[in-house]
Amino acid sequence: FGYDAFGQLRLTLCSHAGGDTVTIRLGECLKDGRIDPAPGGSRRFLSQRLALLPGIRTYTVKIPADARNTGPQAVRMPDYIGEVYPFRYCEIEGDAIGNGTGIISRQVVNYPFDDLAAEFASSDTTLNQVWELCKYSIKATSFAGLYVDGDRERIPYEADALINQLSHYCVDREYTMARRSHEYLLGNATWPTEWILQSVLIAWYDYLYTGDLRAVKTHYETLKNKTLTALSGTDGFVSLTPEKLTPELYASINLRGQTLKNIVDWPHTGILGLGKAEGGETDGFVFRDVNTVVNAYHYCALELMARMAGAAGESEDSAAYARAAGRLADNFNKQLFNKKTGAYRDGIGTDHCSLHANMFPLCFGLADAKRTQAVADFVKTRGMACSVYGSQFLMDALYEAGEADYALQLLTSDAERSWYNMIRVGSTISLEAWDDKYKPNQDWNHAWGAAPANIVPRRLMGVVPTEPGFSRIEIRPQPAGLEKASLRMPTIRGDVETAFENTPGRFTLTTVVPANVKADVYLPLPAGTKNYEVTVNGQPAGQTVREGNFIKIADQGSGKNAYILNTK
Repeated sequence: FGYDAFGQLRLTLCSHAGGDTVTIRLGECLKDGRIDPAPGGSRRFLSQRLALLPGIRTYTVKIPADARNTGPQAVRMPDYIGEVYPFRYCEIEGDAIGNGTGIISRQVVNYPFDDLAAEFASSDTTLNQVWELCKYSIKATSFAGLYVDGDRERIPYEADALINQLSHYCVDREYTMARRSHEYLLGNATWPTEWILQSVLIAWYDYLYTGDLRAVKTHYETLKNKTLTALSGTDGFVSLTPEKLTPELYASINLRGQTLKNIVDWPHTGILGLGKAEGGETDGFVFRDVNTVVNAYHYCALELMARMAGAAGESEDSAAYARAAGRLADNFNKQLFNKKTGAYRDGIGTDHCSLHANMFPLCFGLADAKRTQAVADFVKTRGMACSVYGSQFLMDALYEAGEADYALQLLTSDAERSWYNMIRVGSTISLEAWDDKYKPNQDWNHAWGAAPANIVPRRLMGVVPTEPGFSRIEIRPQPAGLEKASLRMPTIRGDVETAFENTPGRFTLTTVVPANVKADVYLPLPAGTKNYEVTVNGQPAGQTVREGNFIKIADQGSGKNAYILNTK
């Protein structure tokens, strides 16, 4: 059918006398030109025999329920739709096929999705394929009406929801599914410490992209609990000391029947089919009581909670969260940064420095100006030593640090740990892991592997809201070596369009900004440039400001504008 999708099979067949039997096979993977009957892990294969009735009749193949993804925690399909199955390929075998009548169709189930809402194209064909893979992944995995973790479990998790949310915002003008998933998870938390904290991040993006504060106000007390300040000490660090893990804490964050644990990334060594000698996806992270990744998340949650409290009129809370974030940042950099190596330790009590202990502080703004370059340089030595989930934060960190060249290399890589590898192995939806070898039980329909769906618009093309509800935006492209690119991205106020041409000595940017929106436009300046000139719509630009390797043109109004940066 071209693309993998969740759905059901309908077929119209003719049996002259009845009693004919056909065998129907559905699957996601091919082997030697046929559907692979043993794809392994959670890749799907289904074989059923169907007895035909006399005459020309239409049949819907009944999908059997799977014990794992229809369990107590799973999101069930509604009765009016029935069970669905992810498949790309169909084989039908039987004598009745030769009777001259046969119509085969796949009935696809997904949340309403506008395929034309977002468009991206560039001069790099690999990047274009990666974008299309990830954009389609958001549509295809929306079948449950909530963000779920793929077909194996069909359970909402905060980590999946965060990546799904950002990506969904960038590929369709749709905000309700993200909010419904967020509110579901506020009341049905999952076990990783960092993912409890992610609920605060999800709340912030909901407010930032919609301008609607109702969810924050409605769930304000729960969001305060999700910052996990109950686990913090006098130094501001949170830790999972047993005396702090009380029934009252678990009740306050709505975590039931599970124990809070630090995760860093997933999977860990020696589980889910990984042998003890295989490294998992944590880059050898050394787990300590004070965990660098957890506390980077805690800092981000405090900082965002301060903003949301201020917007909600809770000024005392806002000031308290801001003070707590400042205290934590000071101690974080004093106790976790290793001046000799120029990198952050995994935690207090170890000198091991992993990718994760550095990309999260870089992503969340904990690495100040004097540390940023050293940390970024360390991050670049580790490669893609994280999972597809971790790649979201790695890519954010690289663009935050101005490492666009390296970020583009990762986005367009054809290595085994790459999005292109997902295409190469035969999937049309993002995978749960870079390859089967890194997570043997993985499925082939996991939106948490679709980070480029939001990284390309938000970071490479640089379109982000800087005030809630897109009343003010930033357009800050970081093209690196990319010669051309164009984007149309939906927002709650209308489409933002931007395109650039990037040639030696000249950068041309065109933008279309919706009505009632102000834009701050940034033009990338090659490192070491001293002399330059900027024009706007063919006229010399008015006041501009140089900020690092960018020229800022502030307060641009709605409509179409053309910017040219000439450098010498």
